[in-house]
Amino acid sequence: MSEILVVGSLAYDSIQTPSGRADRALGGSANYFSLAASLFSKVRVVGVVGEDYEQKDYDLLNNRGVDLAGLSKVPGKTFHWAGAYEGDMNEAKTLNTELNVFEHFNPQLPEHYKDSSFVFLANIAPELQLQVLSQVKTPKFVGLDTMNLWINIKKDALLEVVKKVNLVLINEGEAKMLTGASNAISAAPMITAMGPSAVVIKRGEYGFAMYTKEEGYFILPAMPIPTVIDPTGAGDTFAGGFFGYLAAQKTVPTVAALKQACIMGSMMASHTIQDFSVKALAKVTLADLEKRLTEYKKVITI
Repeated sequence: MSEILVVGSLAYDSIQTPSGRADRALGGSANYFSLAASLFSKVRVVGVVGEDYEQKDYDLLNNRGVDLAGLSKVPGKTFHWAGAYEGDMNEAKTLNTELNVFEHFNPQLPEHYKDSSFVFLANIAPELQLQVLSQVKTPKFVGLDTMNLWINIKKDALLEVVKKVNLVLINEGEAKMLTGASNAISAAPMITAMGPSAVVIKRGEYGFAMYTKEEGYFILPAMPIPTVIDPTGAGDTFAGGFFGYLAAQKTVPTVAALKQACIMGSMMASHTIQDFSVKALAKVTLADLEKRLTEYKKVITI
């Protein structure tokens, strides 16, 4: 089994949705990713938290076998994000962002992290993503996520990172912003022309579109979920399921494996959205995934 390195945020989120609200609930890209990926593979986390980070939240990852040697606890408060979903459940409106200790995040990898086979650069500043890549030795597969902020203010640095990775995971709006394309289908090959061999465009309730240089498009709908409680973290959960599945395979990722990884990521995300924060995700078992996969096959099979 190969180890996965994830570098990203560990946070507390305050979320409002049509189903209710959750105040200072556990969030952050590294948490969602790790909980999903650790069902399949060994995960190593690099991140920073403040003095207010609770022991039960450490325990949640520890109990899943996640390596926290790269997680720093420093004076101050943990990153806090507040957002609301109103009508469009595919995109949150940011109400408040308090970077706190995350503002001065300086990712330094423990020595034993540097040989990680799989690397996921979650949504952090592209300069920090480059800093992480300069520390890993010979990764087998590297993926990145980003956001509209970095596309707007640090596009040149972001493009430098994109050149160095195998996969870009990005949502539809960001894909169009990055490329200037009018839709996901035209944006996908433009992104692979920037360097990576594959791109997965996350489309929320509409599923995903993957494009590989080798085989072109692979597009499927999302698992139909009648009631979406909280979509926060669905994209990072998708990435965790995707990377976890890939790392559990014994070969260099093939296009066929990437396709299966997309489906597994989608199944993981379909659980996350059924409760606030990481509550539903933390309870998911491999048996739950197999059951949902059986249901999903009925959706997509003629």
